[in-house]
Amino acid sequence: MSRIFITGSSDGLGFLAAKFLIEEGHRVVLHARNSDRAKETISRIKDAENIVTGDLSSITQTKQVAEQVNTLGLFDAVIFNAGIGTHESKRIQTEDGLSQIFAVNSLAPYILTCLINKPKRMVYTSSGLHKGGDSSLKDLNWTDRKWDGMAAYSDSKLHNLILAFAVARKWPDVLSNALEPGWVPTKMGGPGAPDSLEEGAKTQVWLAAGQDKEALVSGHYFYHKKLKNFNSAASDPNIQEIFLSECNRLSGVSFPVQ
Repeated sequence: MSRIFITGSSDGLGFLAAKFLIEEGHRVVLHARNSDRAKETISRIKDAENIVTGDLSSITQTKQVAEQVNTLGLFDAVIFNAGIGTHESKRIQTEDGLSQIFAVNSLAPYILTCLINKPKRMVYTSSGLHKGGDSSLKDLNWTDRKWDGMAAYSDSKLHNLILAFAVARKWPDVLSNALEPGWVPTKMGGPGAPDSLEEGAKTQVWLAAGQDKEALVSGHYFYHKKLKNFNSAASDPNIQEIFLSECNRLSGVSFPVQ
């Protein structure tokens, strides 16, 4: 039995992954953006061990999420599931002066990775759109470029892959992988999305708690439990170091040494 924390588990993939994990006998701690969503979520998954709250668009609240998680003790795995989509027609700025998409999708997973007591496994939720992401890592915060919501989202999903592979390289004692759930019918994907929501969630579960040898690996990218091609820039140590350095600069949180 494993103990697992899932970000963005009030609905969609994270909610379904939590249900599957609990059905398998694992202990699960959920996350919701605020107390109202937390109450609603915990009423729908009564067997969850606990729930933490915090808006991941805020650096301060993201740090507080990490503090809440660490107060609860050690975890076997963390599933980084929380994310926002491409619906923004203009750049929305957070309280920290960041692009909201970058803050939630890219910077929050970095901060939580750095601050949560190191688990045995880390699972990062990317997207096939990461292949169109800008690997130059210039203007991560979209202050100079003309705003493009789809491009900003694609960038953020490349960042998730870069982070997953950086963790795999720098922390050999952690199994760190990323997955592509596909275009699934969540609030983000819409009701007409053609991929299987269940298969996406099952891949998260498999990477977080699976015991077969295919899941006990690190530094890989999966789609429906199968290895999949990815943007090779994500595996470049130089690009990884640039990304970690920029996240450090923007958040004030440094990546821990091994």
